[in-house]
Order: sequence, then C-alpha cells, then structure tokens
Amino acid sequence: MTIEHAAIRVVDKPWGSRDLRPWSKLQDGAAIGELWFERSDPDASPSALLLKLLFTTAPLSIQVHPDDSFARSVGLDHGKTEAWYVLSAEPGAKVAAGLAGRLTPPQLRASIEDGSIEDLVQWRGVLKGDLVSIPAGTIHAIGAGLVLAEIQQRSDTTYRLFDYGRHRQLHVDSAVAVSDAGPAATQPIPVRLSGERTLLVANPYFALERVDLPPATAWELDASGEAWLLAFEGGAPTGTTTMRIGEALFLEEDRVVLEVGPQGLSGLLAYAAPHAKPSLLLRAGDGISRVGGPSLPLGIHDPASAMPRGVL
Repeated sequence: MTIEHAAIRVVDKPWGSRDLRPWSKLQDGAAIGELWFERSDPDASPSALLLKLLFTTAPLSIQVHPDDSFARSVGLDHGKTEAWYVLSAEPGAKVAAGLAGRLTPPQLRASIEDGSIEDLVQWRGVLKGDLVSIPAGTIHAIGAGLVLAEIQQRSDTTYRLFDYGRHRQLHVDSAVAVSDAGPAATQPIPVRLSGERTLLVANPYFALERVDLPPATAWELDASGEAWLLAFEGGAPTGTTTMRIGEALFLEEDRVVLEVGPQGLSGLLAYAAPHAKPSLLLRAGDGISRVGGPSLPLGIHDPASAMPRGVL
C-alpha cells in the first residue's frame, strides 16, 4: 500500500525550454525538455507507467517506439505506447502522428536515408486541452511551442528517423522494423464518465482521464492498482497544502481523501487499466469507504524539495 508525492527528474534536451513556469520554478540556464515523475522512494519497485511534462521550443526528432513483441525480441521488458495531453500551445503549434500515405519498408528506409521523411509525416495543429494517442509503431513528432503531459509505458526506447541536423544517431534498421508506415489510427473520442471525470483514452496499458473537481469538495481516490494524479489548475487553500500545479501524486493499492481548495482542482488521472474505473474517484460519502486513508488538502504551494537531475 503506497501513497507518495512523486519525485521529479529533470532531463535536458536540445529542444527544451529555460522557463518552465508555472509548472516549475527551476531555472538554471539549461534547456530542460522533460520533467519525469518518479517514485519518491529510490528503492521502490519501478512503476508500470511513466508520467512526464514536455516543454518544446524547437521540434523534436521524428521517431517511433517498438511494441511489446519487438521489444522483447531485443531483450527489453516491453514496448512503448503513449498519449499526450496539451497543457499549453502557442499559435500554430502542431504535432505529427502517422504518415500521409502508406510506404513499403524499402520506401520508408529510403525516406529516412535521404531525409524526405520530414515531408511525409502527417502534421496537425493542436490546442490546449487536445489529446493525442500514439500507439507503439506510430511514426510521430512534436513541434515547437508546446507544453505536454505524457503518460506512457515505462520505457525510454526511441528510434529516430529524422533529427533536424542535430547530428544525433538515427536508427534506420530498427525504425523500419517496428514502424507501421502509414496513417495513424483514428484518435479516441473523449467520454464523459460524470460531471467531474472525462475519459480521454483507454488502451491495453493505461487509461487517462481529465478530472475537474469543484471548489471546497472532498473526493476519495481509491486505487486498486497503480494510479497517478497530476494537478494543472487549482488554487491554494488558506491552510496547509500538499499539491501544486505541476506536482503529481502516486498511489498503489491505497486510498486518499482529496480536500479540494477554494479554486477547485483540474488535473489528469492515469492508471494501469485497459478501461475506465468508475469507482476509482468518487465524491466523499458517495462510495463504499474503507477504514483509514489520509486526508490530503489540495492547492498550490512551493515545496522546498530537491529535484534530482538526470541528463539523457
């Protein structure tokens, strides 16, 4: 049984940002591309899911991730299916998912080798609040001017097809082997589960919801498995607070009572399940409560906790 405030790992990237506000006040001159939310206990078992924030001032590489079958064939535990939720988008910001047309493996290889893959990916404009699902094998890219929350299978295996002249290694053979070199699958349609919960995507590895909890209410978050809660909008109550914008909570086989502050709370709730769990989050008193479980007031604060740094 576990309830933790997630630790944050800072990852520098050439396409990152030097100003992460309001998600983080960290400013040390480096171009920070990603904040990884991790178990606060370094000796704890790794979580099945990885939650990140991404900050882009330039395009990321055009890339693809393997599925479970290919990953295991090369000695990895599993592949990488992911989803992005757009927290902030500058005018004209865009992402790419899939190709405009179907390519054969030799055609895909040639497009990587001559750089024409840059013109073959299917770009689309995105706005704050959009959700983009990226199943393993989907060729994809993220453009500049975005802040994204990403939930994914815990894997850092990426095969680059194009990198905008950054002189990093391309992975031609692996990319050709794992890519579904055609248009992306149809994007999921959000489903309203209740007045406060909207299911954004569900796949064999995780479900992701947006939650909008009214001011001065209490909620029971009862995780029968692994669950993450990321706050992205909300206000500070006058008393002691324990969450802020850009902070995440990790639960596993445990329960917590969330006491929402006077400005309400909006966030993302991700959990390791292939479908929505209606009883995962209920207004306090509406569901069957187990004895125990801490009370956790939610709002904005500025914890003086260290942020471990890992440059990948």
